[in-house]
Amino acid sequence: MSWPLYEVFVRAKRGLNHVHVGSLHAPDDAAALRNARDLYTRRNEGVSIWVVRSDAVTASSPDEKDAFFDPSGDKVYRHPTFYPIPGDVPHI
Repeated sequence: MSWPLYEVFVRAKRGLNHVHVGSLHAPDDAAALRNARDLYTRRNEGVSIWVVRSDAVTASSPDEKDAFFDPSGDKVYRHPTFYPIPGDVPHI
């Protein structure tokens, strides 16, 4: 019997996003978390680790990106292109 595959995500510093750093096999969730810590944060690179069984991840296909993301293109109200943005508004 082979162990299930887990995807590992690490957050390097507080306030940053978790980033996918790799995969590993483990017999259960607790072992996956310990193994991920030992394998991917040996030099204190992280403040948080997520492990997720690969068979529990659902993702869109890169081959279908045009069809998958096209429906948002006709929603112009989501894009601030039809009104002026004041210069003192940051991060837009």
